Amino acid sequence: MPQRLRVGITGCGRIALNHVKALQNNPAVELVAVCDVDPGRAAEFATTFSVPEHYDDLGRMLANAKLDALTVASPHPAHEAAVLAAATAGVHVLCEKPIAITLDEADRMIEAADTAGITFGALFQRRFWEASRAAKLAVTRGDLGTPTLGSMTLRLGRDSAYFNADPWRGTWTADGGGVLINQAIHYIDLLQWIVGCPVVRVTGRIATLKHGADIEVEDTAAATLEFENGALGVVSAATTYSPGLGTQVLVTGTSGATVSVTEFPEGEPAYCDIWTIPGQTTYRLPYGTDVESDPPLSKVHEGLMPYHAQQIDDFIAAVLEGRDPLVTGREARNALAVVLAIYESSRTGMPIELPSV
Repeated sequence: MPQRLRVGITGCGRIALNHVKALQNNPAVELVAVCDVDPGRAAEFATTFSVPEHYDDLGRMLANAKLDALTVASPHPAHEAAVLAAATAGVHVLCEKPIAITLDEADRMIEAADTAGITFGALFQRRFWEASRAAKLAVTRGDLGTPTLGSMTLRLGRDSAYFNADPWRGTWTADGGGVLINQAIHYIDLLQWIVGCPVVRVTGRIATLKHGADIEVEDTAAATLEFENGALGVVSAATTYSPGLGTQVLVTGTSGATVSVTEFPEGEPAYCDIWTIPGQTTYRLPYGTDVESDPPLSKVHEGLMPYHAQQIDDFIAAVLEGRDPLVTGREARNALAVVLAIYESSRTGMPIELPSV
């Protein structure tokens, strides 16, 4: 394996800005090519960031650019094809969340990566917050005893301009869902990771209560979770707030201690606003501000960029060191499975069992 990886990006939309900046700042990376189905956008992106090659067909990029690794920043429905193509070419791949919009797609991606022997990672950059790592360490260390209850509360604002910015947004076929698969999946992943065991049963309801003129998917969701260790969980998520009030992941355990990870405003580094472990100084990074309106999506992405960079750096190091990245494709499947189970439970009115994978 070369000590400087030849890397490409597929998808040159908004989130690709975080990819390109992270890759070009990593000394172990040579960013050699970008791809987008819109050839004009691919050319403009390549020119803006001085990338030598640009393509409008991923197959041609994989065939011609001699890549070692690929990052996937395309819309959700294109993720499976990109990962399968990378695996077939023997190229390591890091994919934006959600890795897919169905479990069958996710399973085919994981199987293809395993068969090809490539590294397959998924982007959940909020695991790289200092606050998230502190909460995870507290649970792993046993400071909470055994986790007994977890919650994920997401109170964000989205408007018509957000949903109308891209034609695929807010549709079941192209987006795969609404607030759950687009926003809450980050924090569902975080909740499972901090608790430290998978969800085995889900009961949930979804509704479209505010944005019905703009979307066909849900803007509001509520669910209860049962974890493999017997802990219970609660999910509450909506994009109906104006302005948004942030997101909190909270875990308590048999010791009675509680830790939380709160992101407010959206895109700012999270802090632990609740930390009741005896003998430990409260791990709170104070963030005092009045928020009268939601930050633009570009500012949210800009705030997350350092954590995108940390995760991309971890993925590159994993490839070079021959180890798993912090978030594997298989782990990303777990969060997707919970989201899809909430959808299925809402449709059927029944609890949904999640078999261990």
